[in-house]
Amino acid sequence: MSSDEVAIRVRDVSKHYLMFARPEDRLKQMIVPRLQRMIGRPPRRYFKDFAALGGVSFEIRRGETVGIIGRNGSGKSTLLQIVCGTLRPSTGGVEVQGRIAALLELGSGFNPEFTGRENVYINAAILGLSREETDARFEEIARFADIGDFIEQPVKTYSSGMYVRLAFATAINVDPDILVIDEALAVGDEAFQRKCYARLEDIQDKGGTILFVSHGMQSVVQLCSRALLFDGGELLLDGRPKLVTSQYQRLVNASAEAAAAIRQSIRDIAATPMPEPEAVPAPWLTAGSDDPVDAFGAPEPDNIPEMAASPPPSHAAERADYFDPGLVPQSTVYLEERGARIRDVRILTLKGERVNVLTRWRRYVYAYDVEFTEDAENVAFAMYFKTVNGQGLAGATTRHSRIFQRVNARAGTVVTVQVQFICCFSAGMIFCNCGVLGNIKEESAFLHRIIDGIAFRVASDPDVATIGPADFDPIVDIKTASVHAEVV
Repeated sequence: MSSDEVAIRVRDVSKHYLMFARPEDRLKQMIVPRLQRMIGRPPRRYFKDFAALGGVSFEIRRGETVGIIGRNGSGKSTLLQIVCGTLRPSTGGVEVQGRIAALLELGSGFNPEFTGRENVYINAAILGLSREETDARFEEIARFADIGDFIEQPVKTYSSGMYVRLAFATAINVDPDILVIDEALAVGDEAFQRKCYARLEDIQDKGGTILFVSHGMQSVVQLCSRALLFDGGELLLDGRPKLVTSQYQRLVNASAEAAAAIRQSIRDIAATPMPEPEAVPAPWLTAGSDDPVDAFGAPEPDNIPEMAASPPPSHAAERADYFDPGLVPQSTVYLEERGARIRDVRILTLKGERVNVLTRWRRYVYAYDVEFTEDAENVAFAMYFKTVNGQGLAGATTRHSRIFQRVNARAGTVVTVQVQFICCFSAGMIFCNCGVLGNIKEESAFLHRIIDGIAFRVASDPDVATIGPADFDPIVDIKTASVHAEVV
C-alpha cells in the first residue's frame, strides 16, 4: 500500500505503565535501584509493569471507516489517544496523513464560566481552526447543537445533554480528513443521534477517514468497512465487521475459565488467510438494474458470500416455499454453553414443513430446541433477524414482556421455542440469531447463544416496487399531470 493511500499507519506500538502498590514505592524506585547498581548489587523493582498495548500494528486507508471494539480495559482508548497525539507510546510510532479531529472526551476543554459561543471558539482553535474559519462555521455549529439561546449563556447552566450536544457539534463540523471518536455516538435524544449518524455518513461520502471505539455492535456493522478486536492490549482480529463483532460477542460472553481458549481460537482465525471479497448482488437488487443499489440508490459495497447455496430454481418455483439443503451459513458462531444447549434451529411452515426459501407476506415459525444441562430459573428466550452485512432487522424476546411467564427448568429438560412471524422482508438472504437467558446459581447470564444459526432466502418477485431489506408493501400510483408526459 503506497503512502498516499494510507491515512493512519500504526507500527509496533506499545504503551507501558508503572504500577506502584504504595506511594512510597515511587520514591524508592527513584533512589534504591541506583544505589544498588553503584555497589554492584542487582537492582530491585518496586513496581509492576502494566502493558496497556503490546506491539500493535495496522494501517487504515483513506476513506475507510474502522471500528475498534473490545472489552473494558483492552487498550482501545489508549490507542486512540496515541493516534491523536495526546499520549506518547512507549515503543513504536504512528503516522497520520491529514487533518485530524478527535472526540475523545466530549466537552473536556469547556470552561464552565464561559458561554457556549466562547467555548465553541476555544475548542475550534484547539482542533486547528482559525477565527475566520470558526466564524464561517459558527451558524452551522449552533444549528447542529440546537440549544437555542443557551448558546449565549455560561456552560455551567447547561444540562448534561446540552453540554455534549454542543461539544459534539463543535468537533464534528471541523470538516476533518480523519475523525477519531471514542464512545461518543450515543449523545442526546434520538433526533440528535440521527443527525450525528447522518453527519458521519456525509463525512464518509466526502472521502473522510473515521476511526471510532464503540460497544454498540450495530453501529460497527452499520458504519464500518473494517473492525479491529482488542483484548488485553493485543490486536486479536482485523477483518470484516460481521466476523469481528461475532468473535467479540464470543469473548465478552465467555466465563473466566473459557476466555483464554476463546482468545486463542480468535488468534487462529486471524492467522487463517481470508478469501478476497467477491462482488455479489445485494439482496435488494432492483429489477432491470445491472448494479446492486441500496434503499437510497447508492452503490452497494462488495460482500463476501456468506454461504454455499445451490442454484436457484426457475422463477415459477420461486413463488412456492421449499427447502434448499445448500443454504447453510458459513458464519455460524456458537457462544459458550453455561447450563443450556441450543439445537436444531429451523424455519417451518404453519403445517410443520421445514423450509428455508420463503414467500413474502406468508406466516412461518422460527423454532429451536433448548436442552438444559443445569437447573435454571427465570429463563427467557430470544431471536433476531439480520441482513447479510449483519444489520439488525427485527427480533423477539420473552425477557421484558409481561405477557410471558418466566420458565424454571431442571437439568435434563428440553424446551421447544416457537416464534411465529410474517415474512415482511424483500428478496434476499436473512440470517437468524437465537439465545436463552436465565439464572444459574443466582448468576444471570446468557446460558447459550448462536449467531447466524440458520439462514433463509426470500424468493424474488419482479412485480414489487420495494427496495431495501424490509418490505412495506408499497402501492405506487403515477398520474400524468401534463399533456407533454405519458406513462409508457
